[in-house]
Amino acid sequence: MKLVKSLFISLFLGIVVVSANAQGYNNITGQETEDYMNTITTSVPFLLIAPDAKGGAMGDVGAATTPDVYSMHYNPAKYAFMNENLGFSISYSPWFNQIVKDINLAYLTGYKKIGDKQAIATSLKYFSMGTINFVDEFKEPRGVFSPREFALDFAYARKFSDYISGSVALRYIYSNLSGNISFTGSETKPGQSIATDVSFFYNKDVDFGKTPANVAFGVNISNIGSKITYSEIQYRSFIPINLRLGPALTMELDEYNKLLFSFDLNKLLVPTFPLYALDSIGNYVIDTITNEKIIAKGKDPYRSVVSGMFGSFSDAPGGLKEELREINIAVGTEYWYDNQFAIRAGFFYENKFKGNRKYFTLGAGLRYNVFGLDFSYLIPLEQRNPLENTLRFSLIFNFDKI
Repeated sequence: MKLVKSLFISLFLGIVVVSANAQGYNNITGQETEDYMNTITTSVPFLLIAPDAKGGAMGDVGAATTPDVYSMHYNPAKYAFMNENLGFSISYSPWFNQIVKDINLAYLTGYKKIGDKQAIATSLKYFSMGTINFVDEFKEPRGVFSPREFALDFAYARKFSDYISGSVALRYIYSNLSGNISFTGSETKPGQSIATDVSFFYNKDVDFGKTPANVAFGVNISNIGSKITYSEIQYRSFIPINLRLGPALTMELDEYNKLLFSFDLNKLLVPTFPLYALDSIGNYVIDTITNEKIIAKGKDPYRSVVSGMFGSFSDAPGGLKEELREINIAVGTEYWYDNQFAIRAGFFYENKFKGNRKYFTLGAGLRYNVFGLDFSYLIPLEQRNPLENTLRFSLIFNFDKI
């Protein structure tokens, strides 16, 4: 089990351990092949995990869903349209429970309205990877450590009109994967970064015939920040800068019944690995002046944050076809009875050449006076998936009910 866990951690973190080599490696088998695995990798991928049970039950949607205490992860601009004055929540999820038992994600978030037009919010996301016995290349013990990562967020949201709001969030990211244990003569250190989110939210009440409804649209560019490194000699790795956008429709069927439909599109705004030129015997072609591999298709992945963001829409070696593959789709629906009991479902899709995550989600919610409880369950399309049977639990406290 310890060996399996060590292998899993290495695979999950990928570029953390071998970034200098991984970003120069292309795993396709032919220069003319269009369909090949070219997954975009970043450091601190835990930032993209939906931490709460509500969004987790709806296929991870949230750009334009009804404003709630969980909005920090999906779209902080929604806080300005909160009806309640003060609230917070606690969420917990065992992660990759089918592989190891002591990896988990905890999430604490809260908000406070300031008048009718403003709100502030904060959250803490903590990802624990259990305990690992580190060994060197000779299988000699190097120490025991519990890798962990966390992100601390602060957001300010404000209404610009009766229908539009915006938000700016600031995030501190800390990632300690090795406890300063050295490997192959290289000293390691915790990775740290500062990032920001910029988001907007639009919503308006409308009528569909005789049915009152609300239409909404949200945009959030999250994790715009500096790269991370875990040693002095390692290349700095991009953090998962992400574009999330999507609409939502909420219909009040009658006095007691309400139905919501929503979908999100997500795209990482970081470089895609290029296709490197190979010679007749399959070796990389090296530029004699720069001593770097020659790129046959695509762009140099070693770029600045700004260049990486704007270039991410046109740098895939497969052209527009591959760029479209990099868009993940999330669809979710939610039914409320008397604003006290909810049933939720959703679906998440990622192209098979970009990670191949495909799963259904189910969940329920309960609101009673001060307290609320949400639950979600993940069902992957493929058997023996590490996300199989993933559970999320969230507890809400609404102080307006006191």
